[in-house]
Amino acid sequence: MQPFTYVRAGSMDEALHELSQAGSAVLAGGTTMVDLMRGGLAWPQRLVDIGHLPGLSDIDASGSTLRFGALVRMADAAEHPVLKRDYPALVESLQQAASQQLRNAATLGGNILQRTRCPYFRDGVSACNKRVPGSGCSALDGEDREMALFGTSDACIATYPGDWGTALAAFDTSVELRSAAGSRVVPFAQFHTAYGDDPAVETVLRPGEMVTAITVKATPAGRKSTYLKVRDRQSYAYAVVSAAVALEMDGDTVASARVSLGGVASRPWRSADAEAALVGRKLSEKVALEAGEAAFAGAAPRRQNAFKVALGRRVVARATLHAAAR
Repeated sequence: MQPFTYVRAGSMDEALHELSQAGSAVLAGGTTMVDLMRGGLAWPQRLVDIGHLPGLSDIDASGSTLRFGALVRMADAAEHPVLKRDYPALVESLQQAASQQLRNAATLGGNILQRTRCPYFRDGVSACNKRVPGSGCSALDGEDREMALFGTSDACIATYPGDWGTALAAFDTSVELRSAAGSRVVPFAQFHTAYGDDPAVETVLRPGEMVTAITVKATPAGRKSTYLKVRDRQSYAYAVVSAAVALEMDGDTVASARVSLGGVASRPWRSADAEAALVGRKLSEKVALEAGEAAFAGAAPRRQNAFKVALGRRVVARATLHAAAR
């Protein structure tokens, strides 16, 4: 680990001032940043601790928009009574993401910023354009079982690992950002960037900017929602394939649908094709399977991860039927 300066910010203004200094990074729950620093994957010169700042640890679920402060702990959000009643997909994505110990520490804001678990990124020695831009991508000719089917480029084929982010993608979600220069709101669908030629740039965060809140537009589709995750082992592991589905039903007919995919893309992946395959149709196992087919129609499998296509189709279908049954 490289030497760094630790700053415990006494106020939001102080935190934003410190973050405006070159080489600064945010420290909140620490479950992502400390992990990256220990692995030699992040080298901040200055860590600005915001973990105790007031006003960033609240959940407001009383109005037309759910608002999650960036410092809300995963465990606290998963136990919120309104979320458990009205947004089971959000709760399930948090419950399945990590152990209770990690959920007690990890924050919602930090969670959407977690970086890929690609072994070529994490090993510190392989060619990796995320870690060392321009060095190449060892995964292109290497082990690709865990790699993405969507949103890849010639520079990177790594997957986004988050469960919470996958669930958020199924709703009308925005991210509130703040820096010493001011505040802005970014739709969650635009928060994570496409890989393109520089996959080291993963979000639209600007230097000196931090996440202050995540907002979700309230919707009746939340009640008929679910997050289904398939992983290599039953204990806490990253998704091989996952799906978040939220529905509004008119009797047996799907009035609206929201479908997002995890474990298979470079970023949280909303599937408009799966949604179109459901809306206006009387839901049945056949229709649910057709939605799964539509969700993976544009997949680009590689040598070892083609199994994700067939598996993903079934995951979407099963999640759709489960959501409708709630």
